[in-house]
Amino acid sequence: MTTPLTHPVYVIGGGPGGLAVAAALRGRGVRAVVLEKSDAIGNSWRHHYDRLRLHTTRRLSGLPGLRIPRSFGRWVARADVVRYLEKYAEFHDLEIVTGVEVDRVEREDGDWVLYGTGGRRLVGSAVVVATGYNHTPRLPEWPGSAAYADTHGRELLHAGSYRNPAPYEGRDVLVVGAGNTGAEIAADLAEGGAARVRLAVRTAPYIVRRSTLGWPTQRNGVLVRRLPVGLVDRLTSLAGRFMTADLSSHGLPRPTGGLYTRAGEGAIPVQDVGLVAAVRAGKVEPVAAVTGFDGAEVVLADGSRISPEAVIAATGYERGLEPLVGHLGVLDERGRPAVRGARCPRAYPGLYFTGFTNPISGILRELALDAEKIAKRIAKGRTRDRAKAGVKG
Repeated sequence: MTTPLTHPVYVIGGGPGGLAVAAALRGRGVRAVVLEKSDAIGNSWRHHYDRLRLHTTRRLSGLPGLRIPRSFGRWVARADVVRYLEKYAEFHDLEIVTGVEVDRVEREDGDWVLYGTGGRRLVGSAVVVATGYNHTPRLPEWPGSAAYADTHGRELLHAGSYRNPAPYEGRDVLVVGAGNTGAEIAADLAEGGAARVRLAVRTAPYIVRRSTLGWPTQRNGVLVRRLPVGLVDRLTSLAGRFMTADLSSHGLPRPTGGLYTRAGEGAIPVQDVGLVAAVRAGKVEPVAAVTGFDGAEVVLADGSRISPEAVIAATGYERGLEPLVGHLGVLDERGRPAVRGARCPRAYPGLYFTGFTNPISGILRELALDAEKIAKRIAKGRTRDRAKAGVKG
């Protein structure tokens, strides 16, 4: 007979966060079942653009219980991340069910009930939501964008659909958004033979070196992770001219606002993997933000108009959690979990969220730390419940 003490923990999402939690739970003797909506784990990593490498070092990006192989290099390529995740699931002998999308989670009679693909009704003792920070592509509803996309020879797509520069060779391309993704795609296009590349910038980003004299910028993020925001803002302001690129003479003004304050708002510093050189060489041209479209023209915030043949919108993602848990009242005004990591919402013990921040210390590192904390709390709670029920072992 199945009881709450024998129900598994269900982990929703087969990306790095979900796999890390499942492995940490298994290591503590708790059965965890990973539910992945696609046909393979690490699905988002399989569909990122080809050029992508981790912006965090190999040593600070491994998940609990298995290091990333040294042969993958210091900055791990996208395809090798996928290989690592596959090896990770195999090494830890994780219980993974693919092709199952969970539509809704409910709390019923002390259990967690998951409703999913094919009318499934699954009962768990706890639920860990690890569906990812970049879940649903966000494409702004710019005035006139639909007409532009329908114009013969024009193309409007989200950056999540971009793979490599080959389709844009010899073409005039506008990349919208100067975060890490937009910056890297712009550099990729410039190096890959696009005739002209412009980068639409709404808010000038902090652009930092990936490493300096062998010291990775990520380690700076780790060191300041727990310091007061105001202090870090002041420190980075003083060191700004040495640690951030100045492209003001090339049309990209210096950023304003504290670096750490902006990071807390989701504006992570851009790690330079080619953009600075491309801008200085005139291969990528910064332009004003996009405000709309007029036929085949793109209207910019400074009133100018341009006519690119393709627009790639690196405009971010939504968390997409509303259908799953929105009815429980556990999300904030931006659709993010109000409580994350090893803490549960007060009204819903046994409900955990991981991977819904983008910290400057590196998301894979934080996922690994979260996984251990979540697993420890779940295992401790199960031990306590078994003791109350008089169950031995």
